[in-house]
Amino acid sequence: MKKIAVLLSGSGVYDGSEIHESVLALLEITRAGASYQCFAPNIPQFHVVNHLTGEVQESETRNVLVESARIARGDIKAVDELEIAEFDALVIPGGFGAAKNLCDFAIAGAEHVVEPSVKQFILQFSTARKPVGFICISPVMIPQLYPLGISGTIGSDAGTAAAFELQGGQHKAALVDEIVVDEEHKVVSTPAYMLAGDILEAHSGISKLVAKVLEMA
Repeated sequence: MKKIAVLLSGSGVYDGSEIHESVLALLEITRAGASYQCFAPNIPQFHVVNHLTGEVQESETRNVLVESARIARGDIKAVDELEIAEFDALVIPGGFGAAKNLCDFAIAGAEHVVEPSVKQFILQFSTARKPVGFICISPVMIPQLYPLGISGTIGSDAGTAAAFELQGGQHKAALVDEIVVDEEHKVVSTPAYMLAGDILEAHSGISKLVAKVLEMA
């Protein structure tokens, strides 16, 4: 049985992992006969957002690993606990947490950097030539983790695509139900809620991404 690592970034679209994307990915991994283990960095969240009002809760602080445990039903490990030999591939859901906690794209744009413990975690997969699937906004990290010219997609948002290319990647526009595959580096990406209008549309690309990642594993 193939075993897939899933990297989370909190719990909730505005300050953590996009919950629908995360659950759909976990469901597709399991439906395909594989197993998964969730991981998250043990770091403070960039900020906490009230998901009812959209307002930042200035006085509140939360931990990315603790919040991600909500999605993982408590079964989660810190990124520094990874035993790379145990895993065949990695899947990274989106949500603003990917752009605020896994990296600082939401703040720094094209100048963003991947959080050090997260970078070390993902590089273990790329170095071992194990496939990685990036969902929604998480593909913005791809150029920092792979050689120049690596291809990927965040859908069709011009500003994000420009940032992807400024960091050395080759952005390919994609529709919500499409995936972009860099066969040489075993990288798969899909827009999901960067374009999806509902959960069914998000599922259309995520299901293809998980299937391709497992095929390459």
